[in-house]
Formats: sequence, C-alpha cells, structure tokens
Amino acid sequence: MADYDSEVLRSRGATAAHAADIDAGLRSYMLRVYNYMAGGVLLSAVVAYFAAASGLYMSIAQTPLIWVVMLAPLGMVFFLSFRIHKMSVGTAQISFWAFAALMGLSLSYILLAFTGASVVQVFLITSAMFGSLSLWGYTTKRDISGWGSFLFMGLIGIIIAMIVNIFLASSALQFAISVIGVLVFAGLTAYDTQQIKEMYDVNDDGTVSGRKAIMGALRLYLDFINLFIMLMQLFGNRE
Repeated sequence: MADYDSEVLRSRGATAAHAADIDAGLRSYMLRVYNYMAGGVLLSAVVAYFAAASGLYMSIAQTPLIWVVMLAPLGMVFFLSFRIHKMSVGTAQISFWAFAALMGLSLSYILLAFTGASVVQVFLITSAMFGSLSLWGYTTKRDISGWGSFLFMGLIGIIIAMIVNIFLASSALQFAISVIGVLVFAGLTAYDTQQIKEMYDVNDDGTVSGRKAIMGALRLYLDFINLFIMLMQLFGNRE
C-alpha cells in the first residue's frame, strides 16, 4: 500500500511539473507574440509619422505609386499567410517588419487627415480596448471558436460595403461600416487571442514556435490597426 501511495505521489508530482512547464512555455510564447505585435505597431507609427511629416506620402499620393502603397500591405498579408510555413524564422521576421513598414506608409494619411490630438486619443482608446479584449480572450474558459464563422461573414460584409461606398460616398454608410467594424474587430481580437493560445504546442521546436508567434502577431496586429481605423472614423477630428 505504501509503495502504491508513493507511486501515486510521484505520478502527481510529474504531472504537476509537466503542467508548470506548459504554463511557462505558453507564457513565453504569448509574450513573443505580443512583443512582435507591439514592435510592428511601433514601426508602423514611426514610418507613418516620418512619411507624413516629410511630405513623402503627399509626393507619392500624386503619382500612380499610391496604388502600390495601398495594395502592397494586402499582398504581404497573403504572402506571409501562404508562405510562412516554408520560411526560416529570420525570413519570417524580416517579412513581418517589411509589412509593418509598408502598412505605416499607407496609414500616413491618417496623420494628415485628422488632428494630432485626436489621433493620440483614439490610439489610447484602441490600446485600452485591445488590451482588455485580448486579456479576456486569453483567460476565458469559454470556447469562443464558434464566433469565427460569424466574424468572418461580418468582415466580408465590411469589405463589400467599403467597396460600394467608394462609389456612393455615403456618410451614413460610412458610419454604419465603422460601427460594425468596431464590433467585428473587437470580437476578432478576443477570438484570435484564444486561437493563438490554442496553437501553442509544448512539443514544437524553436522554428515552428517562432513561425507561430510571428503569424499570431500578424493576426493581432491586423485586429489592432483595423480597430484603430474604425474608431478614427467614428471619433477622430478632421483637420
């Protein structure tokens, strides 16, 4: 009986140690995701400020290159999504930073169209919302994977409405897009955080874990930037 009890205690101890290793590994993995994501946002902000302050964006806006600036980030998203599993971690990092820089260049118009005070204010609001939603997505025990299909349909609807509004130029439709966009990207922030957490595998080697961290950072970066844009449309004060 004593031998049996000793074996049970050793088994429980090993299980507890394994769980502690998983928790530590998960925290390290999520920290890398958030560090990459925050670094990407910071790089985009620096590039946007430089491009707006130097007149670079306005110079590009008067040429056909503006279409390259606007569409290149989308191309980079598809490139990373489909190719990251074949990249080295170093190449994936470079691609992510290149994407963040291009995104910053395309976002320069925000600094030209809105007052600096409102940009800072909305950025802080976005940061608070994003942090709260992501924390909830990470800590909740509720399975929110079922949100995915509804959020995806909402995202497609927003894209279609934005394309239509290019031709209609309706302020009412733009307001509706912004409101629905805030709800969709708020939901995606929590959903993506939980999905990124579920992607973690204690058995992943450094390369696989590094790729997952970069891909997770890309998803959260897109959620943050799009949430920021939608909130700017609602609360930003134009120049």
